[in-house]
This record gives sequence, C-alpha cells and structure tokens, in this order.
Amino acid sequence: MPLERLQKVMARAGVASRRHCEEMIAAGMVRVNGQVVTRLGTRVDPEKDTIEVAGRVLPRRPQEKVYILLNKPRGYVTTVRDPQGRPKVMDLLRGIKERVYPVGRLDFDSEGLLLLTNDGELAYALTHPRHRVPKTYLVLVKGTPGGEKLGRMAGGLMLEDGPTAPAKVKLIGKKDGNALLEITIYEGRKRQVRRMCARIGHPVIRLKRVKVGPLTLKGLGPGRYRFLTREEVRQLRQAAGLKT
Repeated sequence: MPLERLQKVMARAGVASRRHCEEMIAAGMVRVNGQVVTRLGTRVDPEKDTIEVAGRVLPRRPQEKVYILLNKPRGYVTTVRDPQGRPKVMDLLRGIKERVYPVGRLDFDSEGLLLLTNDGELAYALTHPRHRVPKTYLVLVKGTPGGEKLGRMAGGLMLEDGPTAPAKVKLIGKKDGNALLEITIYEGRKRQVRRMCARIGHPVIRLKRVKVGPLTLKGLGPGRYRFLTREEVRQLRQAAGLKT
C-alpha cells in the first residue's frame, strides 16, 4: 500500500478535520511508531505504522463513514469538549458509536444547519474557501440597511483578517424597524456573517444557517438530527468538488 500523508490518515480515521489534524501534528500531539512527529509532510503506512494521537492509538481499519445533519438550537457550543461546561452539540446525539465531529462552527447564540461526520476529506473540502461551497443564512439585523450597504456587503468587505469574498445578499423582510436578510457566503471564517453585518453598522440580532450546499433543514426541528442518505452524500461531495 502506498504511503499517505499523516494528516490525511488521521482525518480519515475520524480524529478531526484535516486542518485540525495538521494543528495537532504541529503541536506535538502525534506519535508514529513511538516517535513524536511535527513535520506536516510526514508520510505513513496506515496498515503497518502505529499512530497515536494524544495517547490514543488509532485503529488501522478506518471507521464506517457517518454523516449527520443537525438543527442546532441556540445555547449550544459547536465543540466536542468545552472547558466551561456549557451544553455541546454532541450532547444532542444519542447512540452514535462512531466518533464524529462538527464541520465548521455555529456560535453559541447561532442556530441552524450543522453537519457532523468522521469523513475528514469531506469536512476539509466543505470548510476550505477554495471549494466555494455555498452556505446560506437568515439574519435579523438591527435597523434596515440601504441598497448601498447591501451592495458593499455583496461585493466584499474589509475585515480584520482581510477582505471577504463576494457574497449574495438579499433584503427579504422588515419587522419592528429591523431587517431580515438572506446572506450566502462561500467561505467560513470565524463569526464571519456577524462581523460583516457589524462592519456595515447593522449588528446581528438573530442568525440561523438554513442551507449548506444542497442540504436544507426541511422537516427537521430544533435539536433534532438525522443521517444523510447516500444520494445526499453524493450531492454534497459533488458540491465540494470531490469524486462521487
């Protein structure tokens, strides 16, 4: 069997997304055959080498791939563990034997569509801006932004970590002097939609992600989840530019 990059083997085994696996390697949390490895280009034989992550030996046979669609309620953190003891999205799952992790994040006060999986390749593709997978949000903002501000947001804004890519922005309603926007972005920076709205002077009151690629929340109430169908996985991989 040909040698593979260490982070790819880790991601496929369900440790975390490939990007997070790279961070774990650089932090010295990974051993190969008893030796700490910090070089990202390290290649391993997944059938012969012993790989330890934070003291846990990875199984040599990859787990069965699992894909879960969750309607995240407000008041939950999108992490596997939380030092502050807050409710986690993982607490909403029951009877899942495989070790899955969230793809991207939704803030504590945000809600909506969240994918959880142990497919590291897909998780990486869905979160990397190069693959341009659309993510759509319904956003209630304070006040009502005019066409000029919405145009600036659609064309790209300068944030602390650089300019945003062009987005789709639509005013779809007004309520009590505030505006409901539909915003579609193609990247996934931390708190990006909230920061974009704040940048044009209309901070977010409530935010809900309603679509990722071809997936929607249809028929799924807050706090509920379901497994993706084979066809949905195929469509999601296609949207991420992966082989189906």
